[in-house]
Parts: sequence; C-alpha cells; structure tokens
Amino acid sequence: MSTATQVAYLFTALCFILALKGLSSPKHARNGNLIGALGATVAVVVTVSQRHLGHRVPIIIAIVAGAIIAVPAARMVKMTAIPQMVAMFNGVGGGAAMLVALDEFLRLHRVDSSAAAIAVAFTAIVGSVSFTGSLITFGKLQELMTGRPILVPGARFVTPLVGLGAVGCGIAAVATASGKTGGVTFLVICTVLALGLGVLFVLPVGGADVPVVISLLNAFTGLTVAASGYVLDNTLLIVAGTLVGASGTMLTLLMARAMGRSITGVLFGAFSGSSTAGSTAEVVSSDRAVKSAGADDIAILLAYARKVAIVPGYGLAVAQAQHTIRELVDLLESRGVEVFYAIHPVAGRMPGHMNVLLAEANVPYEQLKEMDDANPEFSSTDVAVVVGANDVVNPAARDSVGSPIYGMPILNVDEATNVVFMKRSMRPGFAGIDNALLYHPKTTLFFGDAKDSLSKLVAAVKAI
Repeated sequence: MSTATQVAYLFTALCFILALKGLSSPKHARNGNLIGALGATVAVVVTVSQRHLGHRVPIIIAIVAGAIIAVPAARMVKMTAIPQMVAMFNGVGGGAAMLVALDEFLRLHRVDSSAAAIAVAFTAIVGSVSFTGSLITFGKLQELMTGRPILVPGARFVTPLVGLGAVGCGIAAVATASGKTGGVTFLVICTVLALGLGVLFVLPVGGADVPVVISLLNAFTGLTVAASGYVLDNTLLIVAGTLVGASGTMLTLLMARAMGRSITGVLFGAFSGSSTAGSTAEVVSSDRAVKSAGADDIAILLAYARKVAIVPGYGLAVAQAQHTIRELVDLLESRGVEVFYAIHPVAGRMPGHMNVLLAEANVPYEQLKEMDDANPEFSSTDVAVVVGANDVVNPAARDSVGSPIYGMPILNVDEATNVVFMKRSMRPGFAGIDNALLYHPKTTLFFGDAKDSLSKLVAAVKAI
C-alpha cells in the first residue's frame, strides 16, 4: 500500500470519527453525516484508483448501479419508514461482508493462518445472522408479517442447535482450512446454518422491541466488517467496522435502558414465556368515560397558557404534521407563551426519529428538550400537548408493577396542570396496552388526524 493511500485512509478514519461526534448533537448531525460521506467517498475513490486492482470496470459498474438504487430510495423514503430503511441497508452491509469473506476462502484459498481462518468463519456466521435477521426486522416494521413474536415448533431447542451447528461447522472449517475441499464444505454448511439462525434469532422478538434488535444487528455488521478487514489486510475496514460495532453496541444498551428492558429480555423473552415489550400484551378495553373537546376550547386553553409542552410521537410522523405543529408553536410564541418540545429517547421507532422529523420543519434546536431535561419542567407547565405519542407517556411504566412496560422511563406529562391528548381513536399505542392517562380528569382528548387537528387549532388560535 502506497504512502498516499495510507494517508487517504487515515483521513477517512478521521472523517468517520468526526462524523460520529457530529451525530451526538442534532445541531451538528447534518454536518456529521456530510463528513462521514466525504470520508467514504475518498476511501472508494482511492481504492478503485489503485494500480494493482483487478476487475476495475465491473467494480465501477456495481458502484454506479448501487448508487442508482440507493440515492432515490434514501431520498424518497417516508419519515415513518426510516427504521425499515436502516434495517435493509444494514442487512446489505452484513451480507456483503459475509460474501467477501467467503470469496477469500473459496476462490483464493488465502487463509494461510489460523487467525485469518477464524476471522473468515466469524464473518460468515455473524454476517449471515445480520443479513437474514435484518430482513426479518424489515418485514416486521413494514408490516409484511406480524409484529408479534413467532416461535417455530420446538424453537427453544431448535435455535440453540442451529447456532451450535453453525459454530461447530465454523470450527471444522478453521481446522481444515489448509485442505483442498474439507474447509470449503464445512464453511458452506456453516453459512447456510447461520442464515437460518438469523431468521430464528429475530422471529421471536416482538414488534416493540424490533428497533433494539436493528441496533444490535447494526453492531454485528460492524464487527463483520472489522473481521473482513483483517482477512483482507485492510486497516480502514478494521477501523470503520470497530467504530460501527462499538457505537452500535452502546446504542443498543441505551435503547434497552430507555425502554426499561434488558437485552436478554428483548432477545429471549418469548422463549421464557414472558412477553417482549407489548408485542404479546393483551389490549385492555375500558368502558371508563373520557373527556374530549373541540379545537375552539383547546385553542383557548393554549392561547392563555404561560407554558406549553409539545410531546411528539409516531402519530405525528404518520400524519406528516411537523410543519403544522411548528406553525402552531410559532403562533403561541407570538402571544408570549413559552413552548418547548419534550423528546423521549425512543419516541417514534428509533432514537433521533423525532429530532429528524422536527428538523424537517426547521424547529430551533434550542426548543428541543431530551427526557431528562424535560421532566423537571412538567410540574410548572400549564398544558402538555401529546401528539401521536402513547407508550412514552403512559404512567403504567412508572406505577404499575405488572405492566409489560413497567420500568421504562417516561415523560411525566401527568405532572402538567392540563394534558391535551391528540389521538385518532382510543386504540392503544405500539406496546398494545391501555393508557390510564387518557381517563385522568386533567386530560382532554382531541380526536382526529394529527395534521387536520393541528390545522384546526392553528385557525382557532388565530381567531382568538
């Protein structure tokens, strides 16, 4: 590797590190993404331009074809479908790393050391799990299949056996790597079993826990990229894969903590008979009366408040009402009302989902308050407006020990003087359980599509 290439790879690694740093803040996230994209572009250009590279034309054609598919897909994806897109792109990454490792083993027989052979087997197993597992998470979030846990007959025994079989064949492939065909046969069997393991691994995960699994599979993909970097003797792949693996692992732990869940509970809850977050919980119907109101009454409540909190959720994203909520907030501020947005870590379907949604409407970053900063504010808030959220404000997570979401940190909107709950219907949230806050005397329900309801509120406030 030439000195110029090494310098370019070092520059790329620095770009990836700065990109992660930028993504730690909504204010700098866009620049972080651009820096990461710049680093990736430099890495691709430098790699393709190396003199010793073979099959340059097919590689360039593949890059162009991938760009033609990926750019429109990323630009046209709906905000509500971003988690599915992340799952799909992540699966492609894991599958690619797995194929590269197999190519090195099958075509070139370059695995001339035990360490390299172990790296190949590891990449084949983990990359395959990431690939098929990501496809299943995509299907669950896209509602191509049920979001409830699916247990194949005898799954409690079949899944471990398939996993042990994949690992055993991987070990056999390493042990016979120097042979003519023995290592190849074992590695192919290992890969097939690992592909099946990815399906069995994710099927039992309930819909509410799928985003956590997406993050975990993302970490798996990073580890496979790092391992394939070792096989290819490419330092940049090792650095990039390690960054993705480490950050993905940390994100997985943070998401599980934000949901009040353990990783083992997310992955193996269905095997033990306990439900994963809400996916098997029975919907509790209630005949209790609720208080509802129209746009004019709620507009008066908001217009004469001193402090208002906006709690966005997935329903806001579905209705694409981010611009309308921004218009309402601007209108209230022009009347001297203090307004802030309270953002739960897992509001929507993934961390940052609401931040990105509100950024589309150019909501000032200073108005966004994360859960830890927002919760102390609710006790002095006159009106908390919940738009499309449910589980992240459900007091059952804090007060009901038997609830499937008990222990999940929530936004304490029930501490506000008044709560306005904007919902399409009385249907429960993603966790599938009833919300006692809906029946609280301080809560007023405003039924309807979020965008339509907010438009009516804007008109009503203007008329005051």
